[in-house]
Amino acid sequence: MRDARWETRLLALVAAILVVFGLTAVYGASSLLTISGGQVGSSFALKQALGAAAGGIVAALLARSDYRKWQRAAWPVLAVAAVLLLLPLLPFTERIAPNINGARRWVNLGLVTVQPSELAKFAVVVWTAMLAAKKGDRIRTFQYGLLPFVVVLAPLVALIFFEPNLSMALLVGLLAGVVLFTAGARIGHFLAVAVVATPILFGAVASAQYRLARVVTFLNPGSAPSEATWQVHQSLVGMGAGRLFGVGLGQGQQKLGYLPYAYSDFIFSTIGEEWGFLGLLAIMVLFGTFAWLGFRIARSAGDSFGRLLAVGLTGMIAITAVLHIGVTLALLPATGITLPFISYGRSSLFVALMASGVLVSVGRGRRA
Repeated sequence: MRDARWETRLLALVAAILVVFGLTAVYGASSLLTISGGQVGSSFALKQALGAAAGGIVAALLARSDYRKWQRAAWPVLAVAAVLLLLPLLPFTERIAPNINGARRWVNLGLVTVQPSELAKFAVVVWTAMLAAKKGDRIRTFQYGLLPFVVVLAPLVALIFFEPNLSMALLVGLLAGVVLFTAGARIGHFLAVAVVATPILFGAVASAQYRLARVVTFLNPGSAPSEATWQVHQSLVGMGAGRLFGVGLGQGQQKLGYLPYAYSDFIFSTIGEEWGFLGLLAIMVLFGTFAWLGFRIARSAGDSFGRLLAVGLTGMIAITAVLHIGVTLALLPATGITLPFISYGRSSLFVALMASGVLVSVGRGRRA
């Protein structure tokens, strides 16, 4: 029977537009960049395009499959993510998980290099949705509800933190919380976990000077040294320079040594400079539409697992986008969160496309 749901078709179209927008933005942000080895940064766009092609094929296959298969695969998927997260932390794996910019966040599997924490986001959403749907009303008790999730997910979050990647660790925990809250977990239980986790979080921030500097800069930017506020200042300068229509594709100046990682961590700022306020507005409208469609699909899902899965995957895209945009606008402390579909990074793009394919699958399998 042919799928007649306009939500699934429109969601696929929005995802495709975001990918095309992203490829164009990555090219504009990296076209004049020279990296080690003499490579021209425009090759980033080609690599991103190959990732988009592979992710698009997988997304199309997932969209036509039965999303309920993920319910049975939840534990194996979580186990694979845990193994990949563990590899960079082992002392004898530096050949496949090298130290890059002071962190070991990538694993070279031969044909492809993956960022395990990106895959962990997807795995945690799938696993949490599976177990929450299975528990049903017992999710409202602490012993049989929230506690088992904390016991299993806390070590996984810790592995991400030790990469080190505190922002991604917090995001993964937040996504699990969104799914559990949707499933009916009590707010009081979340507060109890927060009380225990808050001192740990303060300790994690204080344990690294750069994290502490980011938080202090955010809370009191006027008292921070210029080096600490450099990234955020240059991000705002770039967006201000773009005005309404932007300076033109590839013509931005902030990427020329002023704004680090203009093609990934701060690509929203680059879009603002080169595409102007209208470009930023278009991006926000597209992400808002994606979230609206995802939650519509969740509301009409055929079963509890489908509903929780759709909420988690939609939240994964929407929350990540909000965090990225918030950082570039100086509304949040600086982090390394990428913009889904758009920032350079094939793992991030692949996972976003996977999530889109599964969302379409949930929409196609809805109740009549």
